[in-house]
Amino acid sequence: MRIIAGTHRSRRLIAPDKLPVRPTTDRAKEALFSIIESRYYFDEKIVLDLYSGTGNIAYEFASRGVEKVTAIDNNFHCIKYIEKTTKELDLNITAVKSDCIKYLENCKQQFNFIFADPPYDYDNYQEMKDLIINKNLIKEEGLLIIEHNKDTQFEGENVKLRKYGTVYFSIFSF
Repeated sequence: MRIIAGTHRSRRLIAPDKLPVRPTTDRAKEALFSIIESRYYFDEKIVLDLYSGTGNIAYEFASRGVEKVTAIDNNFHCIKYIEKTTKELDLNITAVKSDCIKYLENCKQQFNFIFADPPYDYDNYQEMKDLIINKNLIKEEGLLIIEHNKDTQFEGENVKLRKYGTVYFSIFSF
């Protein structure tokens, strides 16, 4: 895993083998950030990274200069790794150990970008998306990005689908 751009460009990170994660591939991450950068400046943006795992996406946003990133995961070891890496790289990331749905239910803050990468066999993609939208957690002109595999679809909604190998991103604009 590496940070592609920003203050920590080309920095390689080695996550412990014991973490139950599937980090977003560099190819997919590079394509995703190219899409985002074509529309937004990162300064003064606030990011929520759900199902953060290793913190791969959180580090990328923070390295590119967003104001703040909140990384949520329910795995203790993932949170500890994010905290350790955040301290080593001096990034503005707050790691929170929580179930992501419970976090969303109690959240009162709005974000410019929300990135969600639940396990591909996750059953609650639609519930998670609806909760984010119904609670108005995305600021005007913000993005909700959900990473998933080919088995998950959001039909009939204002969504753009991007595919990179086996990785799919559903991108919702507000």
